[in-house]
Amino acid sequence: MVALETQQRSFRSGDLARAAEVSTGTLRHYERLGILKKPPRTEGGYRSYPPEALDRVHLIRNALASGFTLRELIMILQVRDAGGSPCRQVAQLAREKVRQLEIQIARLACLRDSLKLVLRDWDARLKQMPNGGHAHLLESLSIAKNQPVTNMRGLNHEDSMLHPSAGDSDSRLREKRGAGRSRSASSHL
Repeated sequence: MVALETQQRSFRSGDLARAAEVSTGTLRHYERLGILKKPPRTEGGYRSYPPEALDRVHLIRNALASGFTLRELIMILQVRDAGGSPCRQVAQLAREKVRQLEIQIARLACLRDSLKLVLRDWDARLKQMPNGGHAHLLESLSIAKNQPVTNMRGLNHEDSMLHPSAGDSDSRLREKRGAGRSRSASSHL
């Protein structure tokens, strides 16, 4: 019975915000962007959202939680509100999001593997340090300047998931780290 009452009545800003679990500022922001229609006002000047506004806010929140951006939603919902069918565009955007997530996961796996190696090195250094001594752990990170990029900004081409030996990143990183040390050691001679 409550669902039926909700579908039949209009919402004031605060009521819609509470029902959708957003702030009234968020509702106004969605209105400014054009992804939530500006509602008519009551005689007292209050916004009076139609019942379908709650569905629209849920759609927006679910799309945002799934990785769509407000900019993408503006484009999609403009087409939809004009009577168009942006379904293929939505599916293509979702495919691209999956591709980007796969790249990010690969980067995170490389970063994890690299940090594991760093921690092994740091643990060995710390075992050799007297209590209160400085191991200069963060300074040792500069040794990795010539190493493949393993942070969140990018991947070296050979560390991508397309590389045949991508699964063996521990041994590749050890080999490269050793080669980097050899080069830096010979440059000081």
